[in-house]
Amino acid sequence: MEENTPGLTLLGLGAMGTALAHAWLAAGHRLTVWNRTPGRAKQLVGRGARIAPSAAEAVAANRLVVVCLLDDASVGETLDGADLAGRDLVNLTTGTPAQARARAAWAAERGARFLDGGIMAVPPMIGVQEAGAFVLYSGSRDLLDEHRDTLAVPAHPVHVGEDAGFAALYDVALLSAMTGMFAGITHAFALLRREEISPREFAPMLAGWLTAMTSSAYGTADQLESGDYTRNVTSNLAMMVEGNATMLRTAEEQGVSAELLTPFMTLMERRLADGHGDEDTTGVIDLILR
Repeated sequence: MEENTPGLTLLGLGAMGTALAHAWLAAGHRLTVWNRTPGRAKQLVGRGARIAPSAAEAVAANRLVVVCLLDDASVGETLDGADLAGRDLVNLTTGTPAQARARAAWAAERGARFLDGGIMAVPPMIGVQEAGAFVLYSGSRDLLDEHRDTLAVPAHPVHVGEDAGFAALYDVALLSAMTGMFAGITHAFALLRREEISPREFAPMLAGWLTAMTSSAYGTADQLESGDYTRNVTSNLAMMVEGNATMLRTAEEQGVSAELLTPFMTLMERRLADGHGDEDTTGVIDLILR
């Protein structure tokens, strides 16, 4: 390890934590690690990592402390009794916006600066710059700026606001969109499943179509910003609801349940019934706000 390379502490060596550790060690950082199951850390010793016997001792070893644990409760349990005064705490544990905000206040009470992070990658992407991985950060911008070079090693850092809850909110919003896409992909393949159609041949067409359709996010954003949901509408809600009937009939003919589609279609019908047939689907957003 290079003596002038910043040192840091990493708490948690699950699949993601281990990937983070390998990235920092490969970049020459002095790394102190701790894991509830010590055996997981042994593979890192040969690469230069130091294993701390307790989480408190790991925290004491470096100013920058990165936490990548199972859940928010694990963070509290692990750091209970550790002296956080003067530490820079970066929490990469998956959680909710409310949990991140509460953890930021908790850290401040203990004299630590706090940054919450949402890792937009899977472990094999970590430390591979061309993989396009990035980490959403929210909370102390000063903390991120001071440790940017270190935090940029595993993945590109993107600060999304001083509000500590924003990284988790962005994270879940992106994952929610992805989940909806997965539902559509699942339904599409189900429609073809009993036909003599090669899934491999269909996949490029499906991927290309979805890629083209993602540009609709810009139109939705523009309508939300302007407040005019009829702005630049290509296919209005009345047309889409009418087209939904064909999709539902096709699913029935193909022996496929429409349960992945009907919740959204039902909301579209409600919005249309409220007299918004000249909009597109942006108004559905208002329907699901509580």
